Amino acid sequence: MADNEKILEVLADMANGLEALAVNLKRQVAELAGVKEEQKPAAVSEVTFTTLSFEPQKGEKLGDFETASSKNNIPDKWNQAFNILKQNNSTINVRYHGQGYQCSYWIYGDRIFRQKLKPKT
Repeated sequence: MADNEKILEVLADMANGLEALAVNLKRQVAELAGVKEEQKPAAVSEVTFTTLSFEPQKGEKLGDFETASSKNNIPDKWNQAFNILKQNNSTINVRYHGQGYQCSYWIYGDRIFRQKLKPKT
């Protein structure tokens, strides 16, 4: 029974990764074609990121934010979240989030960063 559950988990992770890759590819093709897209829902649920263990940080320019490192997280969960952000070229200037997300996410080096989204005014 445990083997079946592991296989299903691996398949779900793979499906999430493929979906994130497809969204990124569509965005890049639209960018090359000069088509502006409005913010679409992210390819994966925010739960993918909220299950990680984050540590609070404070910076002079960023204010309050949080970081997660691989050593403080379950490897499968960490790798899934990190790969989604990497496939979507998520940086501090191009943060990953979708409709209904509470935070935006990006990677820098070997850490995942998150910061609460500011309400639209």
